[in-house]
Amino acid sequence: MADLHVPLDRAKGGLAAQIATELRESIRSGRLVAGTRLPATRDLAADLAVSRGVVVEAYEQLVAEGFLLSVTGRGTQVSPLGAPARRSAPAAPTGPSQPPHYGHRPTSPDLGHFPRERWLASIRHVLTTAPVDALDYSDPGGVPELRRELAGYLRRVRAADVTEAGVVVVGGVAQGLSLVLHVLGPTTLAVEDPTSQRQLPLLRRAGARVVRVPVDDEGIDVEALARTGAKAVLLTPAHQYPTGVVLSPARRAQLIAWGGMVLEDDYDAELRFDRDPVGCLQGLAPDRVVLSGSVSKSMAPGLRLGWVVAPGSMAETIGLARGELDLGSPVIEQYALAHFLRSGGYDRHLRKMRREYRKRRDALVTALGEHLPEVTVKGIEAGLHAYLELPPGWDEAVAAEEATRLGLPAEGVAPMRERPGPPAVVVGFARLPAHRAAPAVRALKVRMSGQTID
Repeated sequence: MADLHVPLDRAKGGLAAQIATELRESIRSGRLVAGTRLPATRDLAADLAVSRGVVVEAYEQLVAEGFLLSVTGRGTQVSPLGAPARRSAPAAPTGPSQPPHYGHRPTSPDLGHFPRERWLASIRHVLTTAPVDALDYSDPGGVPELRRELAGYLRRVRAADVTEAGVVVVGGVAQGLSLVLHVLGPTTLAVEDPTSQRQLPLLRRAGARVVRVPVDDEGIDVEALARTGAKAVLLTPAHQYPTGVVLSPARRAQLIAWGGMVLEDDYDAELRFDRDPVGCLQGLAPDRVVLSGSVSKSMAPGLRLGWVVAPGSMAETIGLARGELDLGSPVIEQYALAHFLRSGGYDRHLRKMRREYRKRRDALVTALGEHLPEVTVKGIEAGLHAYLELPPGWDEAVAAEEATRLGLPAEGVAPMRERPGPPAVVVGFARLPAHRAAPAVRALKVRMSGQTID
């Protein structure tokens, strides 16, 4: 029979709960092993100087939870169910490790510029004015106010052909793509080559058989796309990731004439520096283009607010699928984004960030031209990253690691592509203040001097 040490705080009260907690933790930690017989309630009550009813209550609680067994003629014992499970050693990795799906990336915005005060004003407006029923379960496709504001914004800024009924609010582009592929069913999906390697597991998990199509200086090769036999294609026409190429007018026309379903990731479209953003493909063929976007780059990834614009009844089907998945996005944040759009806060924030990011981009490009002219800079008309083709002999992985250490988050391009190409890295400049660009590039030159640069 176990000799129990059960400390009690009598001033705190709830003695039965204290006894149950101490015994429970003793069982979980292994101090009391399965089969151990506990003292009779009367004996333990005497030891602890409490009434027998207190101990009976504690034992009954643990019996109900499965930590103890009360066996007639054998007293109260520790249950095998309550014993701690043996922890097996983690399995050794069987293949190359995958990069994390979170954290600081070359595409990360500067979160220090998140519009806290204006966003807080929108949250306060919602909490002050929203009726009680607005906080109930809502349409899983999104609250009507946000869908209406998004439709108006996308018509005005992205030249989309959309009404409120065609908008589905989602938790970001990744979830939007998963839902679209779920609705499409098993399909062969063409994707750009190179493309983000983080995206491929998501697409395959959603049931797509992925085929790669090369990207050149005009964007995706539509003739090569047609040869794949794919019935759908996913692409980033406004600012291709990672090359930064903008889909040319000729390729846009070819793509629409191709005839398949286009999944348009409106990546970086709002952060265009040289001119107004190019209109989305969805505005050219709303019956065959599904447009996806979010506020992850324009505001913050952690908001998890995005949208899908789909043709006809497909939007309704996607909304139903969203309801089956998780009942929709948080409603307060949806109402807040609707107010932020309606009040002009979103437009003002975008104008501010375009100016700031352009300043940082220009500082980086200038520094590279002065200190590392051997590096070819591409894809800088928009977005938060630059595509850098490296001199012959440079190691992508080493360059990316060194750049990241210097405040320029970078990734090598080789893992992103199926077809070989010159060594290149994607470098994010959004979080590097303009005055730090030149020192960072000079330091990168020094660290890479063992490659080919003197």
